[in-house]
Amino acid sequence: MNSQFKLSKWQLFAWSTGLLLSAPLFFLIYESLQGDSEVFSHLWDTVLWDYITNTVLLIFGVCLLSCAIALPLGWLSAYCAFPGKKQFEWALMLPLAMPTYLIAYVYTDLLDYAGPVQITLRDWFDWHSPTDYWFFDIRTLPGAIVMIALVLYPYLFLIFKTALREQSFKLVQASQLMGLSPWQSFFKVSIVLSRGSIVAALALISMETMADYATVSYFAVSTLTTAVYDTWFGYYSLTAAAKISGVMLLLLFLALMAERFSRRNQAVFERQSGVNSESLYKLKGKHAWLATSFCSVILLIAFIIPMLVLLNYAITYFDKAWNTAFFSYAWQSLKVAIIVSLASIILATLIVFYQRVAKQSYSLLPGRLASTGYALPGTVLAIAVLLPLSVLENSINTALESYNLDIGLLLTGSIITIILAYIVRFYAIAHGAIESSFVRISPSLDMASQSMGKSQGQTLRLVHLPLLRRGLLTAALLVFIECMKELPAALLLRPFDFESLATHVFQYVSDEQLELASISALFIVVVGLIPLYFINRSMEQRS
Repeated sequence: MNSQFKLSKWQLFAWSTGLLLSAPLFFLIYESLQGDSEVFSHLWDTVLWDYITNTVLLIFGVCLLSCAIALPLGWLSAYCAFPGKKQFEWALMLPLAMPTYLIAYVYTDLLDYAGPVQITLRDWFDWHSPTDYWFFDIRTLPGAIVMIALVLYPYLFLIFKTALREQSFKLVQASQLMGLSPWQSFFKVSIVLSRGSIVAALALISMETMADYATVSYFAVSTLTTAVYDTWFGYYSLTAAAKISGVMLLLLFLALMAERFSRRNQAVFERQSGVNSESLYKLKGKHAWLATSFCSVILLIAFIIPMLVLLNYAITYFDKAWNTAFFSYAWQSLKVAIIVSLASIILATLIVFYQRVAKQSYSLLPGRLASTGYALPGTVLAIAVLLPLSVLENSINTALESYNLDIGLLLTGSIITIILAYIVRFYAIAHGAIESSFVRISPSLDMASQSMGKSQGQTLRLVHLPLLRRGLLTAALLVFIECMKELPAALLLRPFDFESLATHVFQYVSDEQLELASISALFIVVVGLIPLYFINRSMEQRS
């Protein structure tokens, strides 16, 4: 009876948390299904289909370019030996630390008519005006595709490389015996066997692409994400914004269902051979040079050039960029990120522990419910969080009217909204990292603790937490960095007296004065490199 009561406490907490964190999604769906909105009807009849088309083209283009970059890089890193391979394996993940709007501004500045690239070309060829030559305009939909893909391709690179290393090398060796060339083996064996991992990575890239607001806004590319922002702040229509958000969720759902349907009768079974330290192909001569050059060019374009430009800005404009505003905004960003990181890992640890002790199939549902927020783009998330908070706030104010009391905008007009939105958005990251760490703890340790008379809470505190230190640190760092970089939700939900580093930098990017916020931008990038370092160390130790 006592054991059942203890389990009920864990169950009550897990389900309460899961329902609480998934409530914004249900409120959003409910609001989007409400009666007709004049603003939404007007957008539907005029520009909404253009927004949908641009969004689909953006996602398709980013996924296609990410494949063109990441799949060859992952195959080279997993199966080939060439000069610099060991360094490229971790360096090619560095672009993840670079927010898309920073790389977009850097290349706009470099490639603009008044930028150094075109100035140099005019000097070389004695051109005097734009009519003398043609030069592409980066601030277009194709330009946005390139900028976003350069930042997001590491997701596919890392996942595909890991999938290849977990495959049996004997399958590739068998393809060699059948006369397949390395490239034929790449397309007919490696890609096919890794399809599930590739699709998972592309789904993540698609969600991140749809969530991007800063780059498409700066490039003046109208997508559903910018439509949500413009509808809210331009027409002040929360219902219309919720309906557009519902369209975005429908697109995500249809894409996932289409992929599932396409491989409904397909399955891949293989015996894993673990990570093999030997390379299948020893590249020499021009092939080795081409492999090194390809990796170098991608790293140069995606990270080194933007980083050098930011460093140059920071040094040149140090007196203007190093000011009290930087410290104030950095502290506010750090404060929110620390609170959200701690809350996320505490909630995730308790929910995953409930999954462990309950041992029923339905015990997975609270964690899945709590993780639904990660699929919501930042602008959509802001709408979703505001809806239940507004209802709760109005209910409290109505109840307090008889006492002549009023909490005002305590919930929707304070930092509480941002903290809650970030927890809803990034809980899934903490859950995934902690769940994977829990799996490695042998159930025999739980039984040994129970035989010694320890309660479930004591087992968690004395046995599990010490063994989870690495996983907890990884989860906290990943959530922390995502909070530091998050822009759309912060732009929409920030109170009047709150400014984060991301919103501070983006304001200067929008005004084309990034130089004056270069130190803030560098701080975001450098902090973003921390989890990449720990992830790389963890992968090396696991190997």
